[in-house]
Amino acid sequence: MASWRLSVLAVAVVWDWVLASSSPSTVAPPRDLQITDPGLLGSLDVEWKPPLHIQTFKKCTVKYNFEYRNTGDRDWKVIFTRKLKLRIGFDLSRTAEVRLQTLLKGQCTGDVEVQSDWIYGTFQIPPQGKLDSEVQNFNCIYHDWEYLKCTWQPGLLTPHGVHYGLYYWYEGLEQVVQCDHYIQDHGINLGCVLHNLSQAEYQDLNICVNGSAAASLLRPLYTTLHLHNLAKPSAPEQLVVSASAAEELRAAWSPPGGRAPPHCLEYEVQVAEDAGQAAAAWAFVSTQMETTVTISRANQSHISCVRVRGRANIFCADQGFWSEWTQDCFSVSRKEDKELFILIPVILCLSITLIIFMLIGQCKKRSPSGKPLQASVGY
Repeated sequence: MASWRLSVLAVAVVWDWVLASSSPSTVAPPRDLQITDPGLLGSLDVEWKPPLHIQTFKKCTVKYNFEYRNTGDRDWKVIFTRKLKLRIGFDLSRTAEVRLQTLLKGQCTGDVEVQSDWIYGTFQIPPQGKLDSEVQNFNCIYHDWEYLKCTWQPGLLTPHGVHYGLYYWYEGLEQVVQCDHYIQDHGINLGCVLHNLSQAEYQDLNICVNGSAAASLLRPLYTTLHLHNLAKPSAPEQLVVSASAAEELRAAWSPPGGRAPPHCLEYEVQVAEDAGQAAAAWAFVSTQMETTVTISRANQSHISCVRVRGRANIFCADQGFWSEWTQDCFSVSRKEDKELFILIPVILCLSITLIIFMLIGQCKKRSPSGKPLQASVGY
């Protein structure tokens, strides 16, 4: 029996040694890496071919580690894929950089991941115009999840008679689209309003602002927007402030109307005591997702005001813009006012009683017998 067990153990050791010796310790990198521009304002097509003889590793999974960034970025963005083609968004005003390697893992490698060397690729569009001819102060806000408003200023080296155009594209559009609602100043396009962008939410929105002028080349601006990070809701509605018997303020409000998703909003609440005075200061209370809050009144002031504003929360956006404030005030009676309120009716009652007794006394003085005077009746 012991010899049989030793034989089995020896066979197992030899078989493990055979597997280890036959497992590949290296794998070739992908081939023929290519980067092309389909004309979609920053979305580039990146494709490659698998390594030679990769089909011989039938009992292993082949994947690719794809990393990309723009020149000047510190970190690489990473995608693990089994595909041989990707469409990736870049800032075309800077050089696009990609790197790629093969990953092999499975029975053929003893379930150990084998990585190839990296291959690298870059893409850059030919520069056009001088750098200072590019528009500046480009800003966009996605109002109420209903429309996008973008504005910009002419570049420092912009000649007279310039004409600007804004173009955009997102996944789902067949081709690049030009803005059809420009904001003008003295006949120059310095902004654009875009509607019906709900399909572009939570994906890349590629933007290009280009300019043209007689005998001058202007540098275009390229950028990629994420609408959920540019959202600005309207101010909260129906804010009501009241006081409880426990000398606490209770504020309640409703989410703004429109397309702003209520579950995507958080609110900042502030309170001010005696807010009608110039010296009143707003104090932070809380940041919350609920639409009610109870606030302790430390100063027992005569007038208390509450204001609330909202923005997209961390579950729906990485950042966003605060709405305008909604404000409401509540006049709370002070202890002295309450005592005075009780004292005034008492004084009035005593005064009326005193006047009545004085009138009765005057009537008695006019009667000689001290009895009420009777009117004589003639026959």
